[in-house]
Amino acid sequence: MSASPSQLEYFVDGMDCASCVQKVEHMVATLPGTGEVKTSFNRQTLALALDETQTGRDRLERNLKALGYTPSLLAPKPSAAGDHAGHDHDHAGHGHVHEAPKPGQPWYVTGQGKLVVGSGVLLALAWLFGFMEPQLATYGYVAATLLGVWPLAKKAVASARFGDYFSINTLVSLAAIGAVLIGEAAEGAVVVFFFAVGELLEGIAAGRARAGIQALAALAPKTAVLLENGQAREVAADALQVGQVVQVNPGARVPADGTILGGTSSLNDSPVTGESVPVVKGTGDTVYAGSINTDGMLTVRVDRSAHDNTIARVIHLVEEAEGSKAPTARFIDRFSRWYTPGVVGVSALVALIPPLFLGAEWSSWLYKGIALLLIGCPCALVLSVPAAITSGISAGARRGLLIKGGAALEAIGSVKTVAFDKTGTLTAGQPRVTDILGQGLDKNEVLRLAAAVESGSSHPLARAITDAAKEAKLSLPPITDAQALPGKAVSATVGGRTLSVSSPRHAATLTVLPAELGEAIQGFEEQGRTAVVLLEGRTPLGVIAIRDEPRPDAREALARLRRLGVTPLMLTGDNARTGRAIAGDLGLGVQADLLPEDKLRVIAGLKAHGGVAMVGDGINDAPALAQSDVGIAMGGGTDVALETADAALLRERVGGVADLVDLSRATMQNIKVNIAFALGLKVIFLITTLLGYTNLWMAILADTGATALVTANALRLLRWKGTEAPTSRSAAVPARQART
Repeated sequence: MSASPSQLEYFVDGMDCASCVQKVEHMVATLPGTGEVKTSFNRQTLALALDETQTGRDRLERNLKALGYTPSLLAPKPSAAGDHAGHDHDHAGHGHVHEAPKPGQPWYVTGQGKLVVGSGVLLALAWLFGFMEPQLATYGYVAATLLGVWPLAKKAVASARFGDYFSINTLVSLAAIGAVLIGEAAEGAVVVFFFAVGELLEGIAAGRARAGIQALAALAPKTAVLLENGQAREVAADALQVGQVVQVNPGARVPADGTILGGTSSLNDSPVTGESVPVVKGTGDTVYAGSINTDGMLTVRVDRSAHDNTIARVIHLVEEAEGSKAPTARFIDRFSRWYTPGVVGVSALVALIPPLFLGAEWSSWLYKGIALLLIGCPCALVLSVPAAITSGISAGARRGLLIKGGAALEAIGSVKTVAFDKTGTLTAGQPRVTDILGQGLDKNEVLRLAAAVESGSSHPLARAITDAAKEAKLSLPPITDAQALPGKAVSATVGGRTLSVSSPRHAATLTVLPAELGEAIQGFEEQGRTAVVLLEGRTPLGVIAIRDEPRPDAREALARLRRLGVTPLMLTGDNARTGRAIAGDLGLGVQADLLPEDKLRVIAGLKAHGGVAMVGDGINDAPALAQSDVGIAMGGGTDVALETADAALLRERVGGVADLVDLSRATMQNIKVNIAFALGLKVIFLITTLLGYTNLWMAILADTGATALVTANALRLLRWKGTEAPTSRSAAVPARQART
């Protein structure tokens, strides 16, 4: 019986781009006994299950080194929700290494930096010798070429061993060696030097794109003030357990996601959510790890461990985004698989056909063929999409917009309709009881019994009823057998009585409501209030009316969507009159009285007329979020909604939806410019090369320069700001189970 596979995790120095990940994964796939391969170029890690009876870890490490990477085995650590090595990828690319300096490390001490400096010094010396002894200068140029091409050739051979025969390293190596063989050593030296410089700049740029996300990990403080038995002591923040209570002093950062138990203060959530205005929070409000407590002292109950707090989840979601490629990226990958071999074939034809069949001069056409190898390098083309996608996702995360991959980012900008849930999405999710009617019962008794039934629910309407009971200082009786029927009712046994709090629509299926209650319900709903019916069995005991106001930014956000050419629509389980009243205030269409399965049907119908995004926050929204082309969850919603959605809004404002559309379109425009520039420059240099106007160093600039410019253009997305939220008090809303 064979031993169980070893669970290994490596830090792979230099594996910091999508194509690098592809090269590593392709190599690992050729080794017997490997499985559960998970990679992250964001953290430069490789995790896998390795059967060492089939493949030893020393062989795996040798193969990684052969590809140009330096593996370091990491110590095993406990798995946690927010701490993952990465996930599976399906990246295709040009297969070269970008070594980004580590934080605080100067570029010239990296391997790539040393290569640039070394080949640059030799190139400069050879140029100087050209003024004194031209023959020595030639040797200098040859030495500079060989120094620069040696690591590229080793990587090219290693890639070929694992099935990648047409990597960028192969093209540059062939071009540089060919230049030496035809007597153009000086140009060969310039080619490898410029290529090395381009690789270095690309690595530095890639590091900048990742730095914003990696810096999130440093936001949470290292220590926390733990309160135990009335005593305060300092502990490590990552050692905090769920349920413990911590003290957050003025000016300190919140050490963990939690709920305020005591105190009131303004909190600066901008490091986490991008919200620029400090938010006043008090007892019962949610706080995020990394937020800055500006003035008052708070006591906070820890709700999430360090491995599962908001910061860790943001980092995990962004890492997950690496694996979900945009359709445009998948097309470019497929194109590049044929493009690079095609370039080699065309270069060979250009170099051979004129001399062999047309009697042309060998040297000039060999030179043109080598130049075409360099012009055809697919670096800029392959990087044009992932560079922009990474920058776009990073920019969004820093503004409180979490997008789970390139596919979602591309789809959001092309939707024609955005369907919104009502409660907790278009409305603030903080409804208040406005009216109580009793049917043979005192108002306070109706409220007391309804609050008892709802005491186990976190739905916004339930909280409104229980809060009203607290304000009236009513004592709630104990309950048993509590049950929820999503979108319809909540029931429980109270003092031996079977009671339920039901929507009027569901109540009408159980009993005939008295005329006066029916008229009151109709009046409440026409005023935009939600009515619920208290029932004992089939006997109505009273009606409670609740009003949930629209979010302050909802009207302007919906207007922004219309200006972007997107049609907003409200889908709600609430009754038609209430839905029309709220929708009328906001100026959008509405479909009401919808059960969760009804929302699925509506979404399916809308998809027939173009892309549909669904915005929701509750358990009953999860199926619709999954059914839509793009599911968007409000950040204060349930974990089910957040996990089902393709994107999440950490700032609980409707304007975030319009920001997502705007960011998506800005990213796709950036990609189109990148692709057009990369291909256009190659076409221009192809023509000039065939006409004899382009030399080798200009050819490598066509690739390296285009790569640098494409990367720089993608990095412009990091400056994307979105639209600021209106200045207003907005406390975070706890997790909820939406029924409407």
